[in-house]
Amino acid sequence: MHLTLRQLKIFARAAHHSSLTRAGEDLHLSQPAVSMQIKQLEEAVGMPLFDRVGKGLRLTEAGRELERYSREITAKVDEIGEVMDEIRGLKRGSLSIAVATTVSQYAIQAVAGFHKRNPGIRVSLDVTNRKSLLSQLDTNAADIVLMGFPPKKRQVVAEPFMDNPLVVIAAPGHRLAKRKAINLAEVAGETFLLREPGSGTRQAIERFLRHKGVALATTLFMSGNEAIKHGVEAGLGLAIVSRHTIALELKAGRLCELPVRGFPLVRQWFIVRPTNKRYSAAARAFSDFILAGEVEF
Repeated sequence: MHLTLRQLKIFARAAHHSSLTRAGEDLHLSQPAVSMQIKQLEEAVGMPLFDRVGKGLRLTEAGRELERYSREITAKVDEIGEVMDEIRGLKRGSLSIAVATTVSQYAIQAVAGFHKRNPGIRVSLDVTNRKSLLSQLDTNAADIVLMGFPPKKRQVVAEPFMDNPLVVIAAPGHRLAKRKAINLAEVAGETFLLREPGSGTRQAIERFLRHKGVALATTLFMSGNEAIKHGVEAGLGLAIVSRHTIALELKAGRLCELPVRGFPLVRQWFIVRPTNKRYSAAARAFSDFILAGEVEF
């Protein structure tokens, strides 16, 4: 059976995205080129690797087995490149960073500052939800993950690097916007816009409310911070978000922070990495850059 590293790499990205088109976008290849490589790989294996489900793809039993091996093989090949890059210093190399949406604005500034110092390092930044972050930790897909509430049941190393204050926000015209002090029980009866189940921010909010013995009367679920901010601005309800994510909206007067007792609820952001993934020179340098507090934010 003749397989190539190129075929395995393309197959791994197609399996990750369940899409030939998105795999091509990742690898800067056309969709027909990706399809041809997958077809050649299936011919070499002698079995189909994907089933088509609607517009997406689902791995067959053979595909699942090959995906596991392909991850291990490509990880080892990447490690060879990292070792050679370390021998050359930080003049070359690559760094894959995945971040929670609440950390995205900070992460962009961090990547910009790091790139100025190390222009030869190719950095990829994936802003995504908690479910995807946990998947990338499980599969060693990212060198570094920036997130709140690191997973306890996974083999990871987590280092805190910044406080993340969660605050209650409202539209400037909301009836509570002019108050100087508000009890938690007063806002519990309001409609709250929350992130999807599994979100680290939502988990922190739910733990806090349970501890206080408070239940929110009405909730609406939204899939991202931007949707939540726009919803609050439009008057749909209140929300609890990271203060770091609303600086521009506060300055422009589109949102206001409510002085609710017990807030801000201070959490932390963490640098998280798998314990079984080699810590490259580029990843170590980026972590040191963050931990040294050198990011202008």
